[in-house]
Amino acid sequence: MKKIFFGIAVVLLISIAGLTATVGYQLYKFTRPVETIALSTPWTENVDSQAPLPEYPRPQLRRDRWQSLNGLWQYTITPREAAAPTHFEGSIVVPFPIESLLSGVQRSLLPEDRLWYRRIFDTPPLEARERLILHFGAVDWEAEVWLNGTRIGVHQGGFDPFSFDITDALIKGVAQELVVAVWDPTNTGPGAVGKQHLVPHGIRYTAVSGIWQTVWLEPVPAQHILSVAVTATDLTAGSVTLAVESHDTEPGDEIEIEVRADGEIVTSARDDAPTERVSMQLLQPDLRAWSPEDPFLYELQVSLWRNGKLLDRVESYFGAREVGIARDSEGIWRLMLNGSAIFHLGLLDQGWWPDGLYTAPTDEALAFDIEATKKMGFNTIRKHVKVEPARWYWHADRLGVLVWQDMPTGSDRDASRFTQILDQAGDFFSAHLLNSKGVRLERSPESAAYFRQELASMMAGLKTFPSIVAWVPFNEAWGQFDTDEVLAEAAAMDPTRLIDGPSGWIDTGSGDIRDLHMYGREAEFISPLPPRRPLVYGEFGGLGYPFEGHLAVESGWGYSAFESQAAFEKAYVELLGLIESLRPLGLAGAIYTQTTDVESEINGLITYDRRQFKIPPQRLTEVNGRLTKKILPSAPMEK
Repeated sequence: MKKIFFGIAVVLLISIAGLTATVGYQLYKFTRPVETIALSTPWTENVDSQAPLPEYPRPQLRRDRWQSLNGLWQYTITPREAAAPTHFEGSIVVPFPIESLLSGVQRSLLPEDRLWYRRIFDTPPLEARERLILHFGAVDWEAEVWLNGTRIGVHQGGFDPFSFDITDALIKGVAQELVVAVWDPTNTGPGAVGKQHLVPHGIRYTAVSGIWQTVWLEPVPAQHILSVAVTATDLTAGSVTLAVESHDTEPGDEIEIEVRADGEIVTSARDDAPTERVSMQLLQPDLRAWSPEDPFLYELQVSLWRNGKLLDRVESYFGAREVGIARDSEGIWRLMLNGSAIFHLGLLDQGWWPDGLYTAPTDEALAFDIEATKKMGFNTIRKHVKVEPARWYWHADRLGVLVWQDMPTGSDRDASRFTQILDQAGDFFSAHLLNSKGVRLERSPESAAYFRQELASMMAGLKTFPSIVAWVPFNEAWGQFDTDEVLAEAAAMDPTRLIDGPSGWIDTGSGDIRDLHMYGREAEFISPLPPRRPLVYGEFGGLGYPFEGHLAVESGWGYSAFESQAAFEKAYVELLGLIESLRPLGLAGAIYTQTTDVESEINGLITYDRRQFKIPPQRLTEVNGRLTKKILPSAPMEK
C-alpha cells in the first residue's frame, strides 16, 4: 500500500513539476523580448521625405489656407533635465516616430531622455487681425513648444490633437524658429500608452515617441469657427441637430449652415450666435441615412457673420445615423443602426506599420486597412487601444464601416514586462476563477486623473465622425478602475453612441454592451442573457499562420497555430460557422483578432507588410456575409 501511495505521490509531483515547467516556459516565451525586422510595405518607397503625408489633415473642418510643416526637421536627444541644446545632431522626417524606419533615425527614446526638434519656416501671409494657429495631430507623450525663444505652451497626452495661437511670438520679416521638446515615459509613466513597451514582447510592440501625426499652420480670423458636430439625429422626423463652437463671438453675430447633397443645397438654417456654442436643428424630410451599405455623407458649409460681413467659413460634413439597442421578436437584445438590427462582424485593428509604426507611410496606406476590411466582408472595426489621425476616420466614414473606438490603455502598474504580466494574470484570475462581481480595481490618483483627461480629449476630438458607433473605455482590466463611474461619465459626454462596458474580463453590469473575450472557447455561451444589454464577443479567434517571407520576427505566435494555408482557412470557416450558430441564441456582434500580423503576432488575416491576404478576400466575403445580414426590429431603439 505504501508503494502505491508513494507511486501516486511521485506521479503527482512529476505532473505538478511538468505543469509548472510548461506554464513557466509559456510565460517565458510570452515575455521574451523580440527583435523585429523593419519590413517595407507597398507604399514605403512612395514617401517623400521632403513633404510626407501632404493631405489636409482635418477633413471635418476645412479651410482653403493652410501650410504643412511635415518634412525634414533637425533633432537631438539630451538627458531629460538638460538645458535646451545649441547643437542638433541630425535630421528626422516628421511625422514619423523616431523609432520608425521612415523617420530616418530608427532610435529608441528612453524615459530619462528628452527629444528635441527644430524647424525653420516662413510665415504665411496674414490679413489684418488674422491669427496664426500651430496644429499638432498628435505627439507622444509630453510636448513643450517654443517659437523664436518664446515658450508657447505644453501638452500632455499622446493621442489627441492640440493647437497653439503663435501670432504674438512671430517676428516680422524673418524666418521663424520652432522648437519642440518631447518627453515620453512609455510604459513607465502614468498616462495612456496603448500597446507600446520599451521591451517589446508578446502582445506589446515597439515603443513610439515624439511627433507622429501632421504638424501644420492655419491662418484664421480673430473670430472663427472651432468645431461642428452632430448632437442628435431623428430619422423619423428628418431632423439633425448640429452644435457649432466658435471663438470670440458677440451678441448679434450669426451662424449660417448650408447642407448639400451631391452638390445641391437641400436645406439651410441661420440663427443668432449669442454665445460661443450654438445648437441648430436642420429639417430634411427625406433624410438619407448613413450605413455600411450606403455610407452617404452630407456636405456642410458653415459661416460666421457679423453685421452682414462674413467673418469665417469652413467646409464640413455629417452622416445621418441613429445608434441604439432593442429587443428582437424573440426578446433578445440586439445592436441597432437606423432602426434595424445589425450584426457587428468586425476585426480587431491595431493600426501598426512595419515602416512607420504608429504612422502609415501614405494616405493611400492609411485607407488600405479599411478598404481591405470591407473587401473581406466585415462591417466593423474595433480600433484597439490606439487613436488614428483624423483622415483615418474620414476614410471610415466615406467607405462605410462601423467603428468601436478603444481608449488607449495605461496605468501606474505598467512597469517591467514581468510585473505587467503578473498583474494581468491576477486580474484574469479575479475575472474568470473568482466571482468578479464586486471586484474593484484601483489606480493611483495621478494616473486616474490622466486617464479621465485623455478619455475626454479623445472623445471630444473624435465626436464628429459618424462611423464611430461605440466607445470602449476599458480593455481587459488593463488600467481599469472606478468602472461604473467612468462608464457613466463617458455616456454623459456622448449620449449618441453606445458604451462598451468593459471589453472583456471584469464586468460590473454597467454600459450598453456585455462584452466577452473568447479565445479557444467560442462555443461557450452564458445563459440567461444579461438583462437589457446585447451580448458580444469583443475578441475571438486569433488563429495564427506564419506566412513565410512576410514575417517581422524569426518566430511568431497566435492563440492557435497552423502550418498550412489550407488548414488555416478551414479553421477560420469552421469558427465563423460556430459564430453564426450563436447569433439566434443571442450573440449580437463579434470582433475577430485581427486585421494584420503585428511584429511577433501572426494572427492577422493580412501579413504585417500588407502584401498578402492569408485567405482570399472573396472567400472571406462568402463566409462573413452570412453573419452581416440585417434582422428586422420589433421594438424601438433604447438609445
